[in-house]
Amino acid sequence: MISKFKPTWMIPVVYNISPSKLKDMGIKAVFSDLDNTLIPWNNPDGTPQLREWISELKKNNIELIVISNNKHRRVQRALRSLKLNFISRSLKPLPKGINKALRDYHLHHKEVIMCGDQLLTDVWASNNANVRSVLVKPLIESDAWNTKPNRFLEKLIWKKLRNKYDDLNWQEDINDRN
Repeated sequence: MISKFKPTWMIPVVYNISPSKLKDMGIKAVFSDLDNTLIPWNNPDGTPQLREWISELKKNNIELIVISNNKHRRVQRALRSLKLNFISRSLKPLPKGINKALRDYHLHHKEVIMCGDQLLTDVWASNNANVRSVLVKPLIESDAWNTKPNRFLEKLIWKKLRNKYDDLNWQEDINDRN
C-alpha cells in the first residue's frame, strides 16, 4: 500500500523540469496541481519563472493542464492571466480528474506526467491513474486550512516511504530512467 504514495521523481520546483527533456521522453502534456505547485495558494499571480516555463512548454508543443480539487470558479479566477486549461473538482486522490483529462485531450497515460506538492492527493492520484508523478516542494510554507491535516499525515507516510525505498532523493530535473 505504501507504494501508492511513492513519486516517480522529486524536483524542488515545477519549472525546473526541462520541457526539451519532456519532449524527448514523448511527453505531450503536463498535468499539474494548482495551489503551492504552480502558484502560491494565497497569491494567484504566476512568477516570471513560471511564465517562462509555460512559454518553453508551448515551444516544445507540450500542453500544461491544471488538475485541481478546487471549485471551478476558484481555478478559473486563479488561471485567468495564465490562460491554461483545467479540470476542477478532480477529487484527488481518486484518478477521476486525471482520467478525465486523458480522455478529453486524447492522451495516453505514457504521454503525460502529473506534478504536485502533496503525496496524499497528487502523487496518490497519479499512481491510481497509472501516470508518472513529480513531487515538488510547496512554493510557500503555509497552506490553506484544508491542506494542514494532509501535511500531518504526510509526515507519517514519509517515514514509511524512507524505510522502504532508499532512492527517494530530490533531483534538479527529471531523467528518463522511469
